Amino acid sequence: MVVTHPASYRPEPGTIPVEPGVYRFWDVDGRVIYVGKAKNLRSRLSSYFVDSRNHHQRTAAMVTTAARVDWVVVANEVEALQLEYSWIKTYEPRFNVKYTDDKSYPYLAVTVGEEFPRITVLRGDKRKGVRYFGPYSHAWAIRETVDQLLRVFPARTCSKGVFRRANISGRPCLLAYIGKCSAPCVGRVTPQEHRQIIDDFCSFVGGNASKHIRTRKIEMLAAAEAEDFEAAARVRDDLFALEKAMAKNAVVFNDETDADVIALAEDELQAAVQVFHVRSGRVVGQRGFVVDRVIPVPEDELVEQALLRIYGDVTDSAVPKEVLVSQLPPARSDMADWLTSRRGSRVELRRPQRGDKKDLMATVARNAEQSLAAHKRKRIGDLTTRGQALEALQKALDLVSAPLRIEGYDISTLAGSDTVGSMVVFEDGEPRTSDYRRFTISASNAASDLASLTEVLTRRFKRYLKERTDAADFELAGSEAGGPGRRSFQYPPQLVMVDGGPAQVAAARAALDELGMDDVAVCGLAKRLEEIYLPDQRDPVVLSRASPALLLLQQVRDESHRFAIAGHRKKRSARAKGSLLDAVPGLGPAKRKTLLRHFRTTKAVQAASVAELQEVSGIGPSLAETIHTFFADGSTPSNDVVNLTTGEVIEG
Repeated sequence: MVVTHPASYRPEPGTIPVEPGVYRFWDVDGRVIYVGKAKNLRSRLSSYFVDSRNHHQRTAAMVTTAARVDWVVVANEVEALQLEYSWIKTYEPRFNVKYTDDKSYPYLAVTVGEEFPRITVLRGDKRKGVRYFGPYSHAWAIRETVDQLLRVFPARTCSKGVFRRANISGRPCLLAYIGKCSAPCVGRVTPQEHRQIIDDFCSFVGGNASKHIRTRKIEMLAAAEAEDFEAAARVRDDLFALEKAMAKNAVVFNDETDADVIALAEDELQAAVQVFHVRSGRVVGQRGFVVDRVIPVPEDELVEQALLRIYGDVTDSAVPKEVLVSQLPPARSDMADWLTSRRGSRVELRRPQRGDKKDLMATVARNAEQSLAAHKRKRIGDLTTRGQALEALQKALDLVSAPLRIEGYDISTLAGSDTVGSMVVFEDGEPRTSDYRRFTISASNAASDLASLTEVLTRRFKRYLKERTDAADFELAGSEAGGPGRRSFQYPPQLVMVDGGPAQVAAARAALDELGMDDVAVCGLAKRLEEIYLPDQRDPVVLSRASPALLLLQQVRDESHRFAIAGHRKKRSARAKGSLLDAVPGLGPAKRKTLLRHFRTTKAVQAASVAELQEVSGIGPSLAETIHTFFADGSTPSNDVVNLTTGEVIEG
């Protein structure tokens, strides 16, 4: 890691504006390492350039890692909040507060973007065209509630495959026969009627339960007065189902309050955030985050960052009328305005002082304390092991610093065909799967393991050098749109590990030296005795089988091997599927390859006219007529895509 002096990049006096804005610190590799906002940019940024001995240790590490700083002026604090959130999400700065969900929570989801929306349970990242309710503690709790509500709101719950098969056969599934699905698959309801069922379902689970219960009671009384006792009994059973579904959610307020209650528990390095979602006075969901405080952040700013994370990607009813917090953020009115802009109507942001809401806040705070304690118990072993592994690796390989970013490389091939190279990335001892990459090896190098490895490393680090140059040329005028974001090739590793012995290590070292990358360490891990080979050293480094450093290298090696094998198998499987062009009479491999180079896909060849086919080198009038006639006779359309390097079909 390059250490800089803040004075070397301090802006000229008087050049920093006094308006509100958002600023970024960049390191020498063009990576954004910190994003912040300020009401007065000059005052805030100047505080970073005082004597670093007056800074907290982690703040001093940030300013000495940075190589430059820039900023964007905005009109007000609300715009600053929005831009700060956008940049933190884009760049994932290493010195900003880092949030981790303390577990994967299930959501009740409705695919409102489909013609016939489906009710289901989803986890993970939120998707477009889906409305979410929750989160809930357990998936089974969602399914029990949905099972109760389907009697009243008989909406579709089946997958696309089941829906499609029922539509083709004209026979609905069992749920339709027992009254828990309106069977839109066979046309028992129109899209509009099914949409109304879905709207009523969403209204009920979204907090308007009392409205639906009142409506059912009126319907039951009307049916009884008309002496339609069978209809009255059906509505009565519906009422029981609705009330049973509501009974699963604890009542915390006597009124129809819609609110989110947010509390924190913290220590010097970490904080836990707990959120209780209250709708119509009942707790309908709960979730938690764990925060790594990379640099010191006061509690009120942690609350602000938590609000940005919770509501940054949601709109409309997902933001409640009230947001109750354990500590008010620094710019309370600006944050309330931002929440209002997300909801579309006024949102009240406050800290409860008395009554039921204060009592519930205390309960949420206790949950946060328990969550923080459980997280620390869970991670202390992992953090200790990873730290020991990196320190042991630094000592064993005689590195300048601990290898915080390790890249592992492997080659997978079968007799020189379908050769694939893999690159896996470990940061702080953990896999960073978003930075994994595969390389298709050119035909000239595919038969040689060493040549393939050289090609992969050359391509990877040429990309690094190019992206570093691009980042250096990136002007502030262009950065106002959010910049290029995180690019996996832009950041160099401290250690390159290859799967193999002295020959592979020598090839890797030579490839890096040719590009001038002499500050990146190289090692190889041989499978036979798990020896570690270093460049220009005849004898390997042998570590204890229980060494955390060896275990980390084995994990990197195994992951790179797995990733390469998976890519090789995928490529080989795609090639084995073949192409429809194989069946064209008189069309040999060379001309198939020429056709695919010209048209790029089999589908485009199928759609070509005789005249267009004759434009391809080597395809005469007779063969063009044969190809055109072959596909005109009703051959199945194809979406095959060709690999332009090898001429093989890689996608079908």
